[in-house]
Amino acid sequence: MEYIKEKLIKLLEEDIGFEDITSKILPDVDAKGYIVAKENCYVSCLEYGKFLFESQNCRVNLLRKDGDFVRKGEKILEISGNLRNMLSTERTVLNVLSRAFGITTMTKKCAEKVNARVAATRKTLMRYLDKKAVEIGGGDTHRYRLDDMILIKDNHISVIGLEECIKRAKKLSFSKKIEIEVTKKEDAIKAAEMGVDIIMLDNMSPEEIRDTIQTLKSKKLRDKVLIEASGGINLDNIEKYDQVDIISLGFLTHSVTSIDISLEIV
Repeated sequence: MEYIKEKLIKLLEEDIGFEDITSKILPDVDAKGYIVAKENCYVSCLEYGKFLFESQNCRVNLLRKDGDFVRKGEKILEISGNLRNMLSTERTVLNVLSRAFGITTMTKKCAEKVNARVAATRKTLMRYLDKKAVEIGGGDTHRYRLDDMILIKDNHISVIGLEECIKRAKKLSFSKKIEIEVTKKEDAIKAAEMGVDIIMLDNMSPEEIRDTIQTLKSKKLRDKVLIEASGGINLDNIEKYDQVDIISLGFLTHSVTSIDISLEIV
């Protein structure tokens, strides 16, 4: 949390600059306001909005909790304190929360459509916030960082080949799982035979994935690996891929549609 707090303060400082000159035209008085949903959504990362307001000596009452479904017009946070400080912090809080709400809401929609585990990727903007928003929406964070797991991708394979990548990876720490990204059935079979933990079928059609899984079953390899599908998957076609263990979705965080929320002073 401390790392995230530092990032959030930097965002706020970047927005305020030396001072919020516009808010100086307002009286130096206390006021009350609410963060209000302008559309239906699932909320998340509320403590980050609370922290930002509190860093400017405002008091915050969380009216909802992470994961709650909120309807258009409903109040989410109650803020009280110095009016100028409240308005100086407004945009940073709205930016952070609207993004988090958007990620959580889309993750929830995807997760409700399939039995497979929906996972994020490292295609993030504010990594820990984005990943937390996915988790609150019922998704899996996948790797937070490069040191979480071994994930052999196309550029690794292009340098030393698939088999050599796996051989070298297996010599690294026993505590780290090994995942490999492949784009064709033959490579998936070879990777399973060599004992990787997870096989990512990248940009393969549902039909190609089904064929690959059937071949793995025929060779009695299917139960030895987790199968992940990735690439070209969205809310409209995700159900076609619900034959794997994991569906990773870059668009959850790299193409997020922020939820419309506002600060209303009363």
